[in-house]
Amino acid sequence: MPDQDVRLQHLKVWLDQQLVTLYEDEGWGVVPPATLTSASSDASFRRYFRWEGEGRTFVVMDAPPPQENCKPFVDIADLLRTSQINVPKIYAQDLERGFLLLNDLGNKTYLDVINSSNADELFKDAIEALLAFQQLPMKAPLPSYDVALLRRELELFPEWYVRRHLGVELNEQQLAAWQRVSTLLIDSALQQPQVLVHRDFMPRNLMLSIPNPGVLDFQDAVYGPVTYDITCLFKDAFLSWPEERVHTWLRDYWELALPLGIPVGPDFEAFLRASDLMGVQRHLKVIGIFARICHRDGKPRYLADVPRFFSYIEAVLARRPELAELGELFHSLGQRVEAQL
Repeated sequence: MPDQDVRLQHLKVWLDQQLVTLYEDEGWGVVPPATLTSASSDASFRRYFRWEGEGRTFVVMDAPPPQENCKPFVDIADLLRTSQINVPKIYAQDLERGFLLLNDLGNKTYLDVINSSNADELFKDAIEALLAFQQLPMKAPLPSYDVALLRRELELFPEWYVRRHLGVELNEQQLAAWQRVSTLLIDSALQQPQVLVHRDFMPRNLMLSIPNPGVLDFQDAVYGPVTYDITCLFKDAFLSWPEERVHTWLRDYWELALPLGIPVGPDFEAFLRASDLMGVQRHLKVIGIFARICHRDGKPRYLADVPRFFSYIEAVLARRPELAELGELFHSLGQRVEAQL
């Protein structure tokens, strides 16, 4: 897009200036000839580029204001680094224009490399990073997962998926059922002890790195339910695992968290229920977000992963009778939902 091309030119000028200063400060000599290539983009307006020259690499973030704000990324990176979590080092920043120069944590995400053979080892490292994350004192000026935020997230489902994507207006009975389900999910989330929550702690945001993993995309962190991130890790947008294996990983995490004082509770079955309900809240939110990304932002590819989230929800509905009304709501939407599965 032309606007992005203009931004890219401004980014290149800024980057050249920062690299001259960095090379001088580090005693690396003259900035060598280099390439700047697209590293990745995501569902937001952020873009990432990789600078490579004579064996050195850096990542450059382009986060255009007013859609994006780099300051939370900078602040939370500083916070996480105090706990030895491997997050990007920030060499230079221009918060007003939305430019950051970062060290390179590698070019392979967990999503790129994880499989049934190496998942145990990779998730072991991810759990250790998450435990460090959750042991941080809750002293930063971050928002909390309160009633308003949880409800706002849940309302993305009827607004964007049901109404905009399916073209369905919920009737009075369906709306009442939806409100009861939402209240149940919100109450469960609010009853959980709070810790620092990444909000997207999933294989796509974990880099194969030394130390492993490198953690990205933490700028939306809040204080919230203790089950949120661990549930997110195993019930991902882009790959699924057998229920038995997820159960084992959840127990591994729970057994490690307890003696560290992370408030997972002494009853594993109660922890599992809280994880299930937390997952359903997130899955409904993500389905709504993916529909919004399609219809508002013109990125339809995310809808291909909607059936995975319905599958996660259906598995929970089968073992949590308290969510029967959600199953009935899906059923009342009939073939319109089934056509998406």
